[in-house]
Amino acid sequence: MTMYLGAFRATLRRTGNCAFSTGTRVLLAGRPKIYTKTGDKGTSALFTGERRPKDDVVFDALGTNDELSSSIGLAREFCLDQGEGLNGMIGQLEQIQCLLQDIGSNIATPRDSATAPRLARTEFDSDGQHVQDLETWIDTMDQELPPLTSFILPSGGKAAAALHIARSVSRRTERRVVPLAQEQRVDKSVAVYLNRLSDYLFTCGRYAAMKAGRQEAVYKKPRAPRVKKNSSIATASEEE
Repeated sequence: MTMYLGAFRATLRRTGNCAFSTGTRVLLAGRPKIYTKTGDKGTSALFTGERRPKDDVVFDALGTNDELSSSIGLAREFCLDQGEGLNGMIGQLEQIQCLLQDIGSNIATPRDSATAPRLARTEFDSDGQHVQDLETWIDTMDQELPPLTSFILPSGGKAAAALHIARSVSRRTERRVVPLAQEQRVDKSVAVYLNRLSDYLFTCGRYAAMKAGRQEAVYKKPRAPRVKKNSSIATASEEE
């Protein structure tokens, strides 16, 4: 979505269908199309204007981050349907989706090549406040939850299961971002936030299950099927 907005603004500038004013007012003299055709040859642009193949590691990270926001959006809708006791979480999830847009801007602005003004404009969580918010929310929910005594399986109702899906997508997004952070191509704070976000979503899944009055499924080692004695001999005799 971050890249869609960038393409949208570029279209407005190119077609002359806009006039930006100060504050929040945007005047449109026409309605630009959502498609630009600039990516038809398999490349896309970063915020710096540099074009790269769409299978570049940066776009892989951006796309996975977009998947994360979508999965959180779906989980949030299930939380809205469940309703009971989840109002605080619902607001938090929407705030997180907005922050993921900011993370997309950070990823799309390579820290090793962008200009200083662009770096400053797309810096993410430089003071660690967003991570601190996640930790506060985790601790608040955890006070109401029973202690973990077994490995739990994604379960506990639709909202809880959807939150566990979002958790796993958060882990995947982190795996895409970590190599970029190690190469100083994105802010390290992005990787830290995604790491803590998966912990938050795990706790949210448990919390949603508790509020729904649903039991969480726990891991149980599957038992190997028992083989009756002399069963192979009996089978051989029957075949003869």
